[in-house]
Order: sequence, then C-alpha cells, then structure tokens
Amino acid sequence: MKIAVEGCMHGDLDNVYATLLHLQEVEKTKIDLLICCGDFQAVRNEKDLDSLNVPPKYRTMKTFWKYYSGEKVAPIPTIFIGGNHEASNYLWELYYGGWAAPQIYFLGFAGVVKFGNVRIGGLSGIYKANHYYSGHYEKLPYNEQDIRSIYHVREYDVHKLVQVQEPIDIFLSHDWPCGITDHGNVKKLIRQKPFFEKEIAEGTLGSQAAADLMAKLRPSYWFSAHLHCKFPALVQHGDGGSITKFLALDKCLPGRNFLQIFEIESEPGPYELHYDEEWLAITKKFNPIFPRTRRRANFSDAKLNMEECRQFVKNKLQMRGSTPFEFVRTAPCHNPHQSVASNFPSGHCRNPQTEAFLELLGLQYCLDAYSESRELPQSSGSLLSKESFGSEDIPIDDIDDDDELNGSDDGET
Repeated sequence: MKIAVEGCMHGDLDNVYATLLHLQEVEKTKIDLLICCGDFQAVRNEKDLDSLNVPPKYRTMKTFWKYYSGEKVAPIPTIFIGGNHEASNYLWELYYGGWAAPQIYFLGFAGVVKFGNVRIGGLSGIYKANHYYSGHYEKLPYNEQDIRSIYHVREYDVHKLVQVQEPIDIFLSHDWPCGITDHGNVKKLIRQKPFFEKEIAEGTLGSQAAADLMAKLRPSYWFSAHLHCKFPALVQHGDGGSITKFLALDKCLPGRNFLQIFEIESEPGPYELHYDEEWLAITKKFNPIFPRTRRRANFSDAKLNMEECRQFVKNKLQMRGSTPFEFVRTAPCHNPHQSVASNFPSGHCRNPQTEAFLELLGLQYCLDAYSESRELPQSSGSLLSKESFGSEDIPIDDIDDDDELNGSDDGET
C-alpha cells in the first residue's frame, strides 16, 4: 500500500491533491491513501470561521467547502486528525470520527480505524497541561477561552487509547511527542529552528501525552506536524525492542517539506475504510463516563466488562458490517456569490453519522449535554494551578514563530 503523509493542511486541499495527482502521473504509480496530521481546517461556511482560532488575516474559506458541497470529490481517500486550527464546531459533531466530506474521514478526537488491513490510530489537538485533566466542558457558541481550549488534548481520550492492546501500524498526532528530539538530528533542527533550543533543553517541546502513548502503543510509524519543519527520528523501545519510525512534516507551501510518500506491507487492494472492533469496544466501555464538565473523568466508574463490550461489538458488526455510516451534510455550504452566515444556528448540531454510531453501540448521545458554569476546576494535581489555567504562553501554539522572526507573512502553526 502506498500512503502519502501531509503535515499541516491549512485548508489547502486543492494544491495537495493536485500535487499527488501530478506525482501519480509522473511516477506512473497509484497512491492508495492520504493521511493528514492536523490543522486540516474543514471549514464549510462563514459560520465555521467563528470556531476557527486563527488571526483575522488567516480567517478565510480556503478550499474544503468545495469537497463538502460536492463541487469536487477527493481523488484519493483521506484520513485526518485535528490540530489547533480547526473548525471546532464541525469536528465536535464528529467527536467519535466520521466522514467530514465524501472520501475525507476525520479520525475523531481520538480513534483507531482500519484501511484495508492497516491499522491507523490518532489523537487530535495539542497538549496543554492546564487543561489535560479537564473534561470536554466547552459548548457552543465558544467564548474566547473555549475557542482555544476545545482543541487541547484531554486525559479521557488518551486513557482510551492507552487501553489498545492490538498492534498499531500508523499513529498520528498534531504536536510532537515530548523527547522525540533525542532520537533524531537535534543539532540540525536547532540550526533550522533556533528558538526551539530552550524548550528542547528543558524537555518541554512537544506533548507528554503523545510520548506516553508512543511508549505504550509502539506503532511502526508515527507522523506529526504543528512545528512547520521536517524532522525524522528512530525510536527503539526497550533493549533491542521494536522500532517506531517517526516523521514530522511541514505545512503546504512551495519549497517546503510538507509531503512524504511511503509503502507499507498490506494485503492486496482495493482498500476500504472500516471501523476497528477493539476501538469500538473501548468506546462502549468508557462512553458512560464521558466528561462534559470541567471535572476530571472518574475511570473507576467505567463498570462495563471489556470482554462483554468486545463480544457486543463483534455481534453488531457481523450483522451490519464494519464500514462507517454514510456522509451527511449538516450545514449550508459556502456560496462564493453570497453570504448566508446569518442563517446559521449558533448551537450544537447533531450529526446523523454520530447518532447512528452511538445507536450501533447502544450508547447515549452526550455531545450536547449541558455544561456546568465556566468556573475554574478544583485542582486535580500540580499541573492544574490557577496561575497556568487558560494560559497560551507557548508562542508556537498559535503563530508561526520562524515566519514572524524572518518577517514573513505566510502563516500559522
């Protein structure tokens, strides 16, 4: 199977697909799958821009809306995770994963799927210690704090991924696993991005949650983006243990290393996307404790037996099949000839894919549950200090430092 990996998409689907089609023609090959490591920017209309946390000069429609409307269809099956620049209102509709557009699948805030027999897992968002132990308390319409915290990784989603026992072939995260720079050419990285040096020395560059997941899951490949540079690394697990091949990629711009094509051993094609049985069982077990307030999830309350969940899922998939539910449009699409933003509801929209998914698993819908007031949470440990709560003090979180330092005007992190 030939897979193309894209760093930060930033809504530039037309150019990425055009590049891949050109490569296919020049190299006389077929690319079976495109995976994107976040900042996909699945913006359907003007209202979605209100949930996109970017500086005003970057708050533009880009090209996803063409694929959402049906004007265009992705020429290559695409799987993506979320980053820190997303239409968060839309991705929240598809919290468990689903088709964001025909041929374009969102892996969810955390998820595992199979493409053919290749098992692909992912974690959306970026790590911020001060929100890590909170529940998913944000609700529409997002205020200035919520529009930033909605994409911060939560312990609940990481805990579910930690339960995965079966081998993962490919894993995606937006930010890099903390400590990954110890396993690659860090001197070259610092020459390219000198302002990373302090965080690398302090061991704070990247996501601790992603580092913990890499140590636990030990996938064959791990791909990331976010820091807008290419960085390869080899991580050996334990004494002579398995190896994870890590690669971070740039954003889609001319002359940048934003795309990589690799081959992975697989069964013969053609390939289809399927739900993953183990992941669905994990979802069934832990969904009853889904945290919709600031309170930390209480994992001891997840009483369902995992083996019983697994058998339940197996029976359901045998009856229904394991292909995801079909794409459904849930919002008006951008019309370049007129603005229709005033017609959009401001609250949460239930996506029929999500409703059908939860019905399949016999689970209650809770994405529009009422959130408690936005007071500070009670401390759940030293990382939840009042001082750090709500802070966005790491510059690379929301601006492209190297572009700013070099006087360029081209983008976001």
